[in-house]
Amino acid sequence: MKFVLVQMQALLATIGIGDIVDIAVVAYCLYRLYTMLKNTRAATLLKGIVALVLGMFFCKWMHLHVISWLLEKSMTIIMVALPVVFQPELRRALEQIGSGRLWRKGIALDEEEAQELLNSVAKSVVNLSRRKVGALMVFERGTGLEERIETGVALDALVSDGLIINIFEKDTPLHDGAIIIRGQRIVAASCILPLTENRNLSQELGTRHRAGIGISEQSDAVVLMVSEETGTVSVARNGELMRYLRADDVKEILYNELFKKNQNVKESFVDKLMQWRGEKK
Repeated sequence: MKFVLVQMQALLATIGIGDIVDIAVVAYCLYRLYTMLKNTRAATLLKGIVALVLGMFFCKWMHLHVISWLLEKSMTIIMVALPVVFQPELRRALEQIGSGRLWRKGIALDEEEAQELLNSVAKSVVNLSRRKVGALMVFERGTGLEERIETGVALDALVSDGLIINIFEKDTPLHDGAIIIRGQRIVAASCILPLTENRNLSQELGTRHRAGIGISEQSDAVVLMVSEETGTVSVARNGELMRYLRADDVKEILYNELFKKNQNVKESFVDKLMQWRGEKK
């Protein structure tokens, strides 16, 4: 035990400020890479590659020479094919680095902006539900939805009830598909979403609801839907669907999911800071 402590002290003595900065930068870059790839097709491919690497080391340890040789050759082919397989993700990462979006955590809204956004969404939902006009709105949170945004038409417009109603009006060019909202802005419309693979859903749920549940399964987005057949308002989050909601229910759910959690984290940090200052005094 004493020998181990001596070795650890000797190791710590060799670590300088430069080493700490180096480790911190690498850790942050890996974390941002993870958040960018999380819940995308690239993440699934990476899991497959990791499984192959682990299998290769296991076969070497067990002296399974033929299988080890096959896995090594497969890894060589995969490494050559990686730039082709991950071409969309690599292009997106370079674009985000160039625009600075890779390092930004998101768009924070103050209380007034949040209430303005929620009121606009609630007004549009009441109008669309009353007239039985179908709608699909995706509110981006921590997981980036660039992959889905690229399938639609870029807008970058401030959210308003009039704009939402006009987008989803029947027989208009952008009514088919989803709008994706980031902060206070609609970044894209007519976006294509993945359908859920859950086979236990009610048969009365159509493509719109299945797409909304699907994107909520693959990301942390909150999805708001208005049924074209019944005018029913629903919200999907984490693969779960809440139906038959009123405008007030929609505002409360969106506020809790999009703003209250961030506010609680901020308030917790402020409380800890004030407590620390009190202890220092």
